[in-house]
Parts: sequence; C-alpha cells; structure tokens
Amino acid sequence: MRRLTDREMIARCKKGDREAFNGLMEAYHKQVFNISYGMLSDYEDASDAAQEVFVKVWRSISGFKGESSFTTWLYRICANVCNDILRKRQRRGMTVSLDADDGEKSPAAELPSDAPTPEESLEADERQRLVREAIDSLSDEFRTVIVLSDLQQLSYEEVANVLKIPTGTVKSRLNRARNALRKKLSDKRELF
Repeated sequence: MRRLTDREMIARCKKGDREAFNGLMEAYHKQVFNISYGMLSDYEDASDAAQEVFVKVWRSISGFKGESSFTTWLYRICANVCNDILRKRQRRGMTVSLDADDGEKSPAAELPSDAPTPEESLEADERQRLVREAIDSLSDEFRTVIVLSDLQQLSYEEVANVLKIPTGTVKSRLNRARNALRKKLSDKRELF
C-alpha cells in the first residue's frame, strides 16, 4: 500500500480521519520535538510542547488553507507554543538547570559507538553547556531564528514564512543573534 502524501493526509484530517492525522504526527513529530527542544532546552517541556502543537494542529487543521506549505504552518504553531512556554517561565521566574540530571537522556547526550576520550567528552559537554546557556540567554526573537536557521537548518525564506516576517528581518536578526552569541562566548575561546 502506498503512503499518502501530506496533501492527502491533510484533506483526510479535515474530514476527521484520525489515522491520517496519526500519519502526519509520525511524519513530523521528530522535527517538532527538535525545534521545541532547541527553544526550550528541557526534554519534558519539549515533549509537552510537541504534544500541544499536535493538539493545536488537530483542532485547527480545518482552517489550513494551503497558502503556505504545511511545514511552514506547523513550525509557526510550534514556535508560538514554545514562545508561550518561555513567557510563562519568565512570569513565574522559572529557570531550567542545564546541569540537572533528571534521569532522562537528552537527544543530544547520546554518544556514538566510537566514544571520545574522557577529556574530549568533558570539553564537548562544556562547549555544549556554554552554547546552550548562551542561546537560552537570547531574547525570544533571536533564539527562535537561531533554532530554526542554525539548528533546524531552515532557509532564510522558510524562517521568514514560519515567523511571518520579511527575509531581510530574518537575516538581520540572525546576524545580531550570532554576534550576541559570539560576544557571550568570546571569553571561552579556548573551548572553541
């Protein structure tokens, strides 16, 4: 049996077909989780965000007109959900410890089979921690463009569509975000 195209699954979802919706979730869950994790830096929050994204997609799929690609629409919902979570954290004064060991493995923590030496591993962990802290310290608008462009490798045009801003604004924010990261990490050059 052939796999349905996104367009076919979306048409079926609009008619209430839960199997088609499960197909969309299977196809896009990893990308949604990765964007969420990149923006939230917390495994459980990213899982919750991904779940909320798909609930919102199910509830609003009938309003999807196809004026943009499905992924653009989906990633926009994801970015909005994550930004809402970040705003709630700020209101509550919540912070996420990057050093906390909650027993869960983060997707980035898995080592390849040819593991580096302990020293290399410590340096890589420290680099990752510093970069994550620097990204987390950025404003929401800068963090979002860094995650979508540099971590998820979306094109400038795709990021512009997701965020509903001009391509020039994406380039400008990305440049300013990268400069801010460079500045934050400049005193740790020996690790980079």
